[in-house]
Amino acid sequence: MATSATLPSNEADSGLIAPAWHTAIVLLVLFGFSAFSVWRGSQTGTGNAGPYARLVNYAVIMVFEWLTVAFIGWGVRGRGIGIADLIAGGWPRWTAILRDLGIALLFLVVANVVLGVMRFALKATPTPAMRNIIPQTPAEIGLWMVLAMTAGFCEEVIFRGYLQKQLGLMTRSAAAGLLLQGIVFGVSHGYQGAKFMLTIAVYGCLFGCLAYRRRSLRPGMIAHFLQDGVTGLLLRHFLR
Repeated sequence: MATSATLPSNEADSGLIAPAWHTAIVLLVLFGFSAFSVWRGSQTGTGNAGPYARLVNYAVIMVFEWLTVAFIGWGVRGRGIGIADLIAGGWPRWTAILRDLGIALLFLVVANVVLGVMRFALKATPTPAMRNIIPQTPAEIGLWMVLAMTAGFCEEVIFRGYLQKQLGLMTRSAAAGLLLQGIVFGVSHGYQGAKFMLTIAVYGCLFGCLAYRRRSLRPGMIAHFLQDGVTGLLLRHFLR
């Protein structure tokens, strides 16, 4: 663990889980990747080109998210913190798994009611890029589920495990950290358009409330995976 003898006093005394410059890089990378997704969708018109385009897109997103988590792990390790510490919680018995699954399902019901009302009020409709990321073939469906698992783990670590804590410490307000990570979460989904970015920001705040309340990312990871995985399969039939 780094000590005050090896860190500038303003960093050593801040109590941050990683250096401020590290967080700045994470934010720049997230915003940059979001901007790239918007640009790529506008360049291709459909967001996909070629029979393997979706598979390539899924793979690129997964690599990006795992590299981001690895960078976060490297950044917090200097403060004696590991990814497991960011996730927190535990499953000492199978009943604990069932408890978190039940919490995740209840969360999804409440959150989707809130988001459904928002989408209706905003008259939000899926963008072409959103439509074209939906899996169609058996191979795409298989990799989509792997992508959903990746998003469930990685995005919860990135936004709720790292940014929520770090931004809360930076602002000296847990509420501000929760709100800011939700905004970053929404902005990071640029390809979905402004209206969906707003709803996703609210969704990120709801995930933040769940993480803060449970003091663990585990229920949120389950809910995130189920949301992404099931939504992709349902939209495959409804958005033909």
